[in-house]
Amino acid sequence: MRFGMTILPEHSWPVAEPLWREVDAMGFDHAWTFDHITWGGLPESPWFAAVPTLAAAAAVTSRVGLGTFVSSPNNHHPVQFFREVLALDDISGGRFILGVGAGGDLDARITGEDLSLRDRVDRFHEFTGLLDRLLREERVTAEGRFFTARDAVTRPGPVRPRLPLVIAANGPRSIALAAERGDGWMTYGGQTDTDEEWWALVARHSHVLDEALDARGRQRHTVARYLNIDASPTFALSSVAAFEDAVGRAAELGFTDVITHWPRLDEPFRSSRDTLDAVVSDVLPRWR
Repeated sequence: MRFGMTILPEHSWPVAEPLWREVDAMGFDHAWTFDHITWGGLPESPWFAAVPTLAAAAAVTSRVGLGTFVSSPNNHHPVQFFREVLALDDISGGRFILGVGAGGDLDARITGEDLSLRDRVDRFHEFTGLLDRLLREERVTAEGRFFTARDAVTRPGPVRPRLPLVIAANGPRSIALAAERGDGWMTYGGQTDTDEEWWALVARHSHVLDEALDARGRQRHTVARYLNIDASPTFALSSVAAFEDAVGRAAELGFTDVITHWPRLDEPFRSSRDTLDAVVSDVLPRWR
């Protein structure tokens, strides 16, 4: 099992910088930040952009992977965003993880978007397909319904042959997209009233991915599986026991990576630093 930590981009950099340094020093495998205009969980909170935050984080860390959790067509054009991805991969020395998803409702409302759910999923698939081409090809031209690229030269290209493309998906169409194009699949499961309902939902999503991979002739082990364990009704870092239980359940379902959130003084993600320290010293080593 690999472990990820999410740091919400709610703090000014003098406050945020020590958190990124600590995550690196604690030995987490990857660290993430939300890529939203505003997040529905803290709609009145101060909020900073993901790309410059990750660039700054790359400069003060040395080993931890750095990812967007997750980027979407709500606030990115794939050609423009590809250039930012290249910069992040270069600044981080090849540590960047590109997480993409369809995007949240609040961001869409803020920018005046008025698309049906089907259209939003269609746009996400077009966004991801064009990004994938930009990451693989030296020159790209595409005329899509939502996005256009005209003779887009992709030099210098990523600092490695293929940076990880992690596709966040819960619905069957986008899970199929993850099976087709993704180096990894990410899910938060969905909204439920109880933990047992949530884990059952996660299990169903994982089964859908298995079927999609089998249908495409891809070996199941070739796609990393990332689970946001804090999307369940119980925050994973509410206690050491809760965290270990979540990791064990995730492992049973075949997940390779779990992602939690830095504890906050208030909801959401309310917990203590003592709990985090105990998880790092006691739980992580036993599950690696």
